[in-house]
Amino acid sequence: MSSATSSILRRASDSLSARVRWHPLEIIFWIVAFAMIWLMPTRHLIMTEIAWLGLFALSLDLIVGYAGIISLGHAAFFGVGAYVAALLAKHELINEPVLALLVAGLAAMAVGFVTSFLVLRGTDLTRLMVSLGVALMLRELANQFGWLTGGADGLQGVVMQPILGLFRFDMFGHNGFVYCLVVLFVLFLVARRLANSPFGLSLVAIKNNPLRAAAIGIPVDQRLIVIYSIAAFYAGIAGALLAQTTSFASLDVFSFDRSADLLLVLIIGGTGYLYGGLIGAILFKLMQDYLSVLTPQYWPFWIGALLVAMVLIGRDRITAWNAPLRHLAAKLDWRATRRAAAAAAAAEDR
Repeated sequence: MSSATSSILRRASDSLSARVRWHPLEIIFWIVAFAMIWLMPTRHLIMTEIAWLGLFALSLDLIVGYAGIISLGHAAFFGVGAYVAALLAKHELINEPVLALLVAGLAAMAVGFVTSFLVLRGTDLTRLMVSLGVALMLRELANQFGWLTGGADGLQGVVMQPILGLFRFDMFGHNGFVYCLVVLFVLFLVARRLANSPFGLSLVAIKNNPLRAAAIGIPVDQRLIVIYSIAAFYAGIAGALLAQTTSFASLDVFSFDRSADLLLVLIIGGTGYLYGGLIGAILFKLMQDYLSVLTPQYWPFWIGALLVAMVLIGRDRITAWNAPLRHLAAKLDWRATRRAAAAAAAAEDR
């Protein structure tokens, strides 16, 4: 192997290592998130909603922000996960919530794999309509099979067993919040590793120019089917968390409003960097909670006004307040990258 080729491979390896390395602001974010368990014990119910909504938004970001697949029916997989988890608990088929969570996610993943061949055909407009049609079709199926799903009344009489046989869901949401937060963190680690891998970089290449990606040998269709199925798995897990923490599942989990709100969450937080869905979920839920108390009838108006302001003013101007923090994080990461490169060069010289 020539020295030039070795140098190129080393730089590529250093670049991938730098992408995987944790930034200081990331560490602070998760420390604060877990600290909420003790700092705000009276707000665990809304934090539970933020946790599963953040995971739901993360699942959509995997296909929108990284693969460029626009969807208006992502609630289809959320609903499948919710109903599967609720049915498993109601009929005592799987009593352990964690195992039921995985089964619900796999069921949503199977639906995502089957429907991916329809959704990924055509242009963005076609994908929007087909994904919306899949969600509406599943909602109607859940409504028609009322003997199984409860129909318009929802699935009632769901009794959740203790988590791992030890931690029982309580009415104040303490164990439910910890449970959702741990699941969110574990799945975030997997998504972060996936996004920073060669597979994740190939998805970005497909998003930017699918024809060029195909020309350099990237199997475009296969990669899109894989990431669509993974995103469906994440959405199914989020739906299962909702069903397990509320002991209820209704037709609302398939609704268009849920998919639309999810897109709004991503617009608020930003796409293509994983934390956008989490930040958007935090801001959306806190605004919804505050505005629904302040103006119960008109809170959607004010959230819509914020969206219009973001479009007119621009995200960069609105988020200019955190520019010093982002600059500090970039500076620390740059220094760490230089130290790693210097250490690699010294090792090669030896």
